[in-house]
Amino acid sequence: MALALEGLKVLDLATFVAAPVCATLLGEFGAEIIKVEQPGEGDDLRRLGRQTDGVSLWWLAEARNKKSITCNLRTREGQELVKRLVAQSDIVAENFRPGTLERWNLGYEALTEVNPRIIMVRISAFGQTGPYRERPGFGRIAAAIGGISYLSGHPDRPPATPGTPTIPDYLAGVMGALGALIALHHRERTGEGQVVDVALYEPILRMLDELIPVYGATGHVRERIGSGTEYVVPHNHYRTRDGKWLAIACTSDRMFERLLRAMGREALKERYQTMADRLRLREELDALIQQWVEAKDAREALAQLEAAEVPSSLVYSVRDLFDDPHLKARENIVSVPNPLGGLLHMVGVIPRLSRTPGSIRSVGPLRPGENNEEIYGDRLGLSRGELDRLRNGGVI
Repeated sequence: MALALEGLKVLDLATFVAAPVCATLLGEFGAEIIKVEQPGEGDDLRRLGRQTDGVSLWWLAEARNKKSITCNLRTREGQELVKRLVAQSDIVAENFRPGTLERWNLGYEALTEVNPRIIMVRISAFGQTGPYRERPGFGRIAAAIGGISYLSGHPDRPPATPGTPTIPDYLAGVMGALGALIALHHRERTGEGQVVDVALYEPILRMLDELIPVYGATGHVRERIGSGTEYVVPHNHYRTRDGKWLAIACTSDRMFERLLRAMGREALKERYQTMADRLRLREELDALIQQWVEAKDAREALAQLEAAEVPSSLVYSVRDLFDDPHLKARENIVSVPNPLGGLLHMVGVIPRLSRTPGSIRSVGPLRPGENNEEIYGDRLGLSRGELDRLRNGGVI
């Protein structure tokens, strides 16, 4: 079966997570991804996180479906090689600080001279414009300036990192891929390429539910309240008798009535009849639910909640993710051959398409530049002697 993006050519000039994830997502649906790495050491993600036999498992999972070449972008010959590849590409993804590629003669204007139809996805800490544009930043900084770190944690403790520090990177990669596909649609109608500009903090800002409009209208600043939710009660985590945590989310009167039925406390409906009542009596109601939950093992409590159709779940660790039958049925975690031996587990392809589903055809390249001969030799026509000269000169 043909993949949806088959024939699309993407040049991944980026490093670490954000823009590389953009390219990875496109590659899962058939785009050819050429990953450009620094000669010798390769992409920084190769050295990040836990490793097996000196190879980052994170790299193997997130660089999937990519071909690796090496090129020193700081050299004139390296820049010319990249431009020759850009002439054959549809999309370039990068996440250097703004101005860096321009200094290397590889900015958008320079690339349009060799390919006016090129689409350039540029993901940086603070975007291509504005007074902070040249500041460095990673996911933790994006979560901080995006407003979500301030909300995460308990009121008497420091702000907590929401989940992992890389969540902003992954969200920026998703937004970059969305922008690239929108730009491709525009190009099909007009023949024009363009720049997709994503700041690392912006996807976080986009996902702050009512925070922005509420402050703009009322001046209200939402503060940290632990695992609860400011505008909905009950909507929290509760500890069971066997030491597990349950998530319960009742976002409507109907859902709350189901919870009271599961608890056998229907008589309390009048006291907590409206959401305004439940918000006013938050501590009292959360304590009541906690008392009910902690008298039961997690399995027993969940069975009663599920029977009453109350939105609920265990708060999963990664071990729970591997054991869950629904995740197995959905193939949310897949196993692929590990070049180091055995199987490598990773998250499956998302989203699911009924006619042109994505696929994982290979894990991240083991060696930086393992596709140099294929790309530089077969595609650009460089001779073995030229490849040796470029390699010995530190260009590739």
